Amino acid sequence: MNLLKTLASVSGMTLLSRIAGLVRETLTARIFGAGATTDAFFIAFRIPNLLRRLFAEGAFSQAFIPLLAQSKNTNGQDATKALVDHVATVLFWVVSMITILGIVFVNAVLAFMASGLMAGSEPYNQAALMTQIMFPYIVFMALSALFAGVLNTWKNFNTPAFTPVLLNLVLISSMIWLSPHMNPPILGLAIGVFVGGFVQLAWQIPALRKIGMLPKISFNLAAAFRDAGVRRVLKQMVPATLAVSVAQISLIINTNIATHLGAGAVSWITYADRLMEFPTAMLGVALGTILLPSLSRAHSTSDEVEYKTILNWGLRLTLLLALPSAVGLGCLSVALTSSLFHYGHFSANDVMKTSQALSMYAIGLVGLIAVKILAAAYYAKQDIKTPVKIAIVVLAATQGMNLIFVPIFGHAGLSLSIGLGACLNAAILCFLLARRGALGGAAGWLPFFTKLCLALLVLALVAYGLGRQVDWLGLGQAVGFAPKIERLATLFGIIIVSAGAYFAVLFGLGFRLRDFKLVAKG
Repeated sequence: MNLLKTLASVSGMTLLSRIAGLVRETLTARIFGAGATTDAFFIAFRIPNLLRRLFAEGAFSQAFIPLLAQSKNTNGQDATKALVDHVATVLFWVVSMITILGIVFVNAVLAFMASGLMAGSEPYNQAALMTQIMFPYIVFMALSALFAGVLNTWKNFNTPAFTPVLLNLVLISSMIWLSPHMNPPILGLAIGVFVGGFVQLAWQIPALRKIGMLPKISFNLAAAFRDAGVRRVLKQMVPATLAVSVAQISLIINTNIATHLGAGAVSWITYADRLMEFPTAMLGVALGTILLPSLSRAHSTSDEVEYKTILNWGLRLTLLLALPSAVGLGCLSVALTSSLFHYGHFSANDVMKTSQALSMYAIGLVGLIAVKILAAAYYAKQDIKTPVKIAIVVLAATQGMNLIFVPIFGHAGLSLSIGLGACLNAAILCFLLARRGALGGAAGWLPFFTKLCLALLVLALVAYGLGRQVDWLGLGQAVGFAPKIERLATLFGIIIVSAGAYFAVLFGLGFRLRDFKLVAKG
């Protein structure tokens, strides 16, 4: 399997998803702005979103995929299908029970998530209602993650990668056609999340039927629990919940803190988070998705050379693409925020507050992406304990940094703490892998990084210099659509010129595309 070609394919799907996501966020900012009502939606959506990360994209996938790959390689189709059926049964009933408890005890959930909201107030009541509407989303997404894990193990990456596009399309449609008929209108978005989760799940069913791996969910939960494979998944998943989702847990704690910083703080951080997730998903999620099955296969066949080669390839590609993304987000934070969100109810003050949070996120972007690749290296070896210990340290350090940065930078300090915490997490994971010899030799890293820094310096000078020549807020406040179109065109022009300068320097220093091609076995 050509990993670079696969990465390009998955990243292409992710790019399509993020473009749809930016359209969705632009509409959200234009229609609802960044006030108490929007805060209520983001708080409500963050609760099932966290559980989605814990039960779906995070701990479950990292625990399940290596065992699934091992079963596929050693036990055959029938035994692997039985494992998938039993895991699906346990996952469905456990997550369904959590969903019911969440809906019934929504007040307790909000007390944990958003203690800054006054019980009985309008934002609180809206958040409670939208939380109840969106809670079933985690059932759809947990099963969707299981489906994606199976398809990825069978080397079908495109079908699962397209599912976020469907969610964004459903949410856009909900805002346009459903929200005008709701009171308050933002309830349309909450209903859209519920529908979008179902659509994402249904999209993958034909592909699973094609490979004979569509799970059958049984009422016999006890029999499913008796499966040794299920018990192994659960044993791995419990500690992995913390290890993989430390950034999300910090984000939840930060949301609670943000509710005490005034109306709009949650929304500013969330809009910045959406922009930060653009490169994180395109590179970090895409790389993690394709690397985990390949690393798991290399480990299951005891091919340590292949394992090291794949991991080193992933890390070099991460630095090559994540570092310029971080520089670009930092240098063009106001330009990006104003061009994408400064419409309708989204004010100039909202632009500045969101751009501040985005600049802080940019500092830790490389860490946020690298953690996804480095964590996969541990989980491919079914090593859960090490990331858990690191995660506990990082979680404590992140909240310690909040005590320092929030009084200085306000809401933006929360973003800075998450980014720096991710960098600390990645650094420790990388150090321990190197000490164990899992990264291979260090040959070539110094000249690689030196050349990369020269290209990044040129990128920063070009992006910052060009960005300073434009009155981004003024174009947004001008009458008519022409200035706003001009602003978008100028932004994309600066991005293209800056990226061109970066890659031109790399080319001049000897970087070639063929140097990053890698064909994995299997």
